[in-house]
Amino acid sequence: MKKVLFIAFCFIASSVWAQDALQPKPSPTDIAKEMVGETYIKVTYARPHKKGRAIFGELVPYGKVWRTGANEATEITFTKDVVFGGKELAAGTYALFTIPNTSEWTIILNSDLGQWGAYGYKEKNDVLRVNVPVEKADAEYEPFTIKVKKNGKEASLQLMWDTTQVSVPIQTK
Repeated sequence: MKKVLFIAFCFIASSVWAQDALQPKPSPTDIAKEMVGETYIKVTYARPHKKGRAIFGELVPYGKVWRTGANEATEITFTKDVVFGGKELAAGTYALFTIPNTSEWTIILNSDLGQWGAYGYKEKNDVLRVNVPVEKADAEYEPFTIKVKKNGKEASLQLMWDTTQVSVPIQTK
């Protein structure tokens, strides 16, 4: 009898978990990728949606480290050395954080991978920081969006949400 009850419990529990697995995530994972020259660039991130909320300065506070997306910290991979925002960067995978402000953002590449959000962020693990100006986006972006926009052997990493956009120039070697 105990075996029958145990098997029934397992069946019911697995059915409930399977139902949850089929539900769409509120902030689904996406990948922005591009081959730029001989360098493959890939960004893995979760896409929160605006849902009528005020974004920068409210949901995402100014002057504080942001995971740059939702859920796990965003990660960016370069298969070859690049110049990122005017600074030399070795090939590898990095956690991508930002510090949004009204006129300028600080873009941070950090060596501590696999983080949930920015809760465990440690500045001592920063590999690189660059500042970029805030631009008005060409459209209103409901979901947070990252693109790697290619232009020959150069590219830009574009971060867009609501009517805000920032771009970081990337040169390949």
